[in-house]
Amino acid sequence: MPFTARDEIAELFNDWNFALQSLDAAKVGALYAEDAVLLPTVSNEIRKTPAAIQDYFVRFLKKKPRGRIIQQNIRLFDTLAINSGIYTFDLTIDGNDAQLLCRYTFVYRKEPQGWKIIEHHSSVMPE
Repeated sequence: MPFTARDEIAELFNDWNFALQSLDAAKVGALYAEDAVLLPTVSNEIRKTPAAIQDYFVRFLKKKPRGRIIQQNIRLFDTLAINSGIYTFDLTIDGNDAQLLCRYTFVYRKEPQGWKIIEHHSSVMPE
C-alpha cells in the first residue's frame, strides 16, 4: 500500500512523540513554526513565541510523557493540514505513574523545510 499524504500527516505525531521521549525541549520546540501558538495541556498560559513554547516543554518533559493516539481525524488543505482527536499521555509524576486522557488539535503548515506545527491545542477531557 503506497504512503499517502494522510500517512505523512499521521507520521508527524510520531515525530513529535519521539521528540517528547528524547526529553529535549529544544528538539520538541523545533517542530513548531516561528509564529506557532500552543494552548498546552498542563498550563494555563498560552504560548506564542518559540521561547515560551520551549519553556513549556522544559517543564512538561520532567513528567516523562509518552503519547498515544486513540482517535485521529486528518484533513488536508493544500499547504495546511489538521490532525485532531483524542490522545493519552503516560506520565511519571513524583515517581508515580499517571495517565491523562486528552483531546488535541495540531494544525500544520507546509514550509520549505517540511511540515511545521502552527497551532497546537491539547486539553484534558472534561468528563
